[in-house]
Amino acid sequence: MLTAIRKKYIGDRAFYRKLLGIAFPIMIQNGMSNFVNLLDNIMVGQLGTEQMSGVAIVNQLVFIFYLLIFGGLSGVGIFTAQYFGNKDDEGIRHTFRYKLWLGFIITVISTIIFLVYGDKLIGLYLNSSAEGGNLEATLYYGMEYLGIILFMLPLVYITQVYCSTLRECGETKLPMIAGVIAVFSNLVLDYILIFGKLGLPALGVAGAAIGTVVARLIEMIIVIIWCIRHRNTHTYFNGIYKTILVPPQLVWKYFYTGIPLLMNEGLWSIGVAMLNQAYSMRGLNVVAGQSIANTINNIFNIVFIAMGDAVAIIIGQHLGAGDMEKAKDEDTKIIAFAMFTSAIIGAVMLCFSGLFPKLYNTNDMARLVAMHFIMVQAIFMPKDAFLHNTYFTIRAGGKTIITFFFDSFFMLAVSVPLANILVRCTTLGPATIFALSHVADFIKCAVGLILIKKGVWLRNIVK
Repeated sequence: MLTAIRKKYIGDRAFYRKLLGIAFPIMIQNGMSNFVNLLDNIMVGQLGTEQMSGVAIVNQLVFIFYLLIFGGLSGVGIFTAQYFGNKDDEGIRHTFRYKLWLGFIITVISTIIFLVYGDKLIGLYLNSSAEGGNLEATLYYGMEYLGIILFMLPLVYITQVYCSTLRECGETKLPMIAGVIAVFSNLVLDYILIFGKLGLPALGVAGAAIGTVVARLIEMIIVIIWCIRHRNTHTYFNGIYKTILVPPQLVWKYFYTGIPLLMNEGLWSIGVAMLNQAYSMRGLNVVAGQSIANTINNIFNIVFIAMGDAVAIIIGQHLGAGDMEKAKDEDTKIIAFAMFTSAIIGAVMLCFSGLFPKLYNTNDMARLVAMHFIMVQAIFMPKDAFLHNTYFTIRAGGKTIITFFFDSFFMLAVSVPLANILVRCTTLGPATIFALSHVADFIKCAVGLILIKKGVWLRNIVK
């Protein structure tokens, strides 16, 4: 029995070499990015609770844009991975061009919404409490940051069109290198511009925004130049701009498969924003504390996040090649590895949960909220690993309507109402409400396990 369990859930060296060959560069990129975000967050935090809270709120709103881009590009990216597995360069070019159009539309609409409704959106998170906090100053700093960070949106969109295509075709090193250079550029620029080093004026929150925009510009330039210079090895980039038109029948095919994923990512990110807004009703210290906790959590969850990308790439290519048994076998092993490593990482995170908030120049109440949120995130990390990789498994087979109900529908129908009821109708602390929202996710775990075992995702969608 032990041998059977080991054979089902544990792979051989060749399997883990392949898995880590894809996932490790993504871990490095995400890890460095999140670590620099931590330092960035700490630097802004040195300016005060209001500055940190204003920036955190805007980043929460911009997070919706990130996930809309991710969802939109990932929807057609299902086809890219399977085209690559089927050795169809022209198919990859069609998906690339479709991404250009879809990303452009998302970026334009997002920019207009932020320009017109930015102050009202930030205001949703500003609620007074007994612990105090200057809400007007928080709104001011948030709007100052937003006005500059909007220039970053088109840079992110173009970069992700290229990087998503590269990852779906198995090339993860270049996005990693470009990302690492970008985040270190961001770190250096933020230090110089926030605090006024090298003879430059101290720009505070505005300096943090400028540093981020310039870093994203550097990343985009690196990626585009590399893709141009490596067209001979990555042949799908040859003639990529020969036309920007996509055959109408393929537009409909990509749209039909991808729109549920786009809607899912958009609604899920809105759901996350609504959850955070519910927690923020307990005061500005909760906004600051949750910002600290989320920044720390993003550093520790890089392993299972990278495993999700590996599922999309490895399993998508197996499905495109028609090897269903191998797809099923390796998917099980990836999920098991993600959960096992997350349990270990969560234990480490739990042990140090009280130390991380001390890095910030904020008040004791915000630090206490942060510590409690970090503890909850650490305890539930294996659950999050399972859900994340289950989502990517179902998505790899093009079952995007199922992922919509599995992910964002549950968020909006269960998690958000539950959090709002608990905030409005009880005296429970924000961390307790946060934990109960995580407990509700076990319903999703049960559904996800059934879907994985039934194999509804074992489909080739490019033949």
